[in-house]
Amino acid sequence: MLTAGVDLAADPAGTAAACLEWSGAGAILRELILPADDEAIADLIVAAGKTGIDCPLGWPDAFVTFVNAHHTGVAPVPADVPAREWRRRLAWRHTDEVTRAATGLVPLSVSADRIGHTAMRCAAIQTVLAQRGHPVDRSGAGAVVEVYPAASLKLWGLPWRGYKTGKNVAALGAVVDGLLEAAPWLDLGVHEDRCRRSDHALDAVIAALTARAAALGRVTRADDLVLARVEGWIALPTQPLGSHG
Repeated sequence: MLTAGVDLAADPAGTAAACLEWSGAGAILRELILPADDEAIADLIVAAGKTGIDCPLGWPDAFVTFVNAHHTGVAPVPADVPAREWRRRLAWRHTDEVTRAATGLVPLSVSADRIGHTAMRCAAIQTVLAQRGHPVDRSGAGAVVEVYPAASLKLWGLPWRGYKTGKNVAALGAVVDGLLEAAPWLDLGVHEDRCRRSDHALDAVIAALTARAAALGRVTRADDLVLARVEGWIALPTQPLGSHG
């Protein structure tokens, strides 16, 4: 079985994609693509059994309704709800709030943060996949699942912060060390050095590992399937990393 992971950015230059090959002995990192363009990502998703994408797969349902109403006339502003509260409903999806409650981490707002640019690219990739006959189920039930590498690392008991950007190579190496200690069955092969130098590469690997957990049914499931198929659903690991080999 193959699982893939994509650390998506608005542009290919900051995007990494990883492919893990699984056997009875564990997993080996067979492919690491950086930079990764839309076609390469689509090809990888089609080839893999399950792919984890580190990017919101959709927008808050309330936000879409609000923007559509504003576009055609007057946006609905509730008179009996504090402004900060109703704006929060527009900024974060249901899955973001569930993730916040479960992990203490606050996902970036797809409607109010710069990750919205990345989500636009992700939407285009979903269109490419649909045109190829592989439509995406945003609840994670199909070949694609939304993941959050920092949350996966935290839930696995591994270092999960302070390793981003090229200035934090030591912290990045510590995450890799912890990962390999927790999962001795994981072989990064010829790509290990790159994972120690690029947080994008490492996050792609974490996304692929979370995709494996999803394929085995060892992640949280959407508690509102109808909404998750519109907004997306972040799959959070429910078992230790060592159980996914």
